[in-house]
Amino acid sequence: MTETELKLKGYELLNKGLGLVETERLIGIIQRDTFDYTKWRSSFFNDKSVEEISKMAMDFYNNNQLLNT
Repeated sequence: MTETELKLKGYELLNKGLGLVETERLIGIIQRDTFDYTKWRSSFFNDKSVEEISKMAMDFYNNNQLLNT
């Protein structure tokens, strides 16, 4: 999948789940934020086992049907 295709799919999913106005609002928030996802992710998963991370991922997947389409 190209970057353009990925962005379009992401916008499509956001619009389906949030609606146009909230999608635009989210994008604005993300652009203004100085949040470092990579740093957060490394510290968030740091104290968890592979099994715990896998369970969290499966729980998230099963509870978010919008992403399962």
